[in-house]
Amino acid sequence: MSKIPTDTLKDSIKAILDGAAAKKRKFTETIELQVVLKNYDTQKDKRFAGSIKLPNLPRPRMSCCILGDAKHVEAAKGAGIPYMDVEALKALNKDKKKVKKLACRYNFFLASASIMKQIPRLLGPTMHKLGKFPTLVEHSDDLVEKIDGIRSTVKFQLKKVLTLGVAVAHVEMTGEQCYANIMITINFLISLLKKNWQNIKTLNLKSTMGKPYRVF
Repeated sequence: MSKIPTDTLKDSIKAILDGAAAKKRKFTETIELQVVLKNYDTQKDKRFAGSIKLPNLPRPRMSCCILGDAKHVEAAKGAGIPYMDVEALKALNKDKKKVKKLACRYNFFLASASIMKQIPRLLGPTMHKLGKFPTLVEHSDDLVEKIDGIRSTVKFQLKKVLTLGVAVAHVEMTGEQCYANIMITINFLISLLKKNWQNIKTLNLKSTMGKPYRVF
């Protein structure tokens, strides 16, 4: 059960959307949920991690590249999704600069099973070090659905600090879409915490270029 008043949350969302509309940017601003925890000892208490899929895509413009076998390359071509086959990956010659440039060009990667096994040999450890190691995609998967699934997934992972930030919406969504995503995300976060709401110090919402709005 959320402790955030519905009106408070909806007013904050409206203020964020109105602010973004008043000063249009050349890109779509993301709306982020910023979390500060309390009563949590990251050295003693068990750290948590979890992910949840939201009904509305909070990051629709996250770019993806398919590292594919013949079947996935053909599917990527048909869907207009960037791709690389084995020969293209071999051409990088495990050059760290080239692999890093590739990793920085896209937000995430999907790889066919046969390609996944060869990633360390073809590209070295760079993709893993940069946190861009590909996600497996099966032949039975629909590429567009797989990509949208990743774009709509929110992940929480507590490390050494008591602050977290996750993308939960964007400014081209309606207020109701933002509200639905945010409530689902907050309730999921609370379920991960040892003492539920007692572990929450503050919750803020903020668009990429906008000011923060405290909702809890």
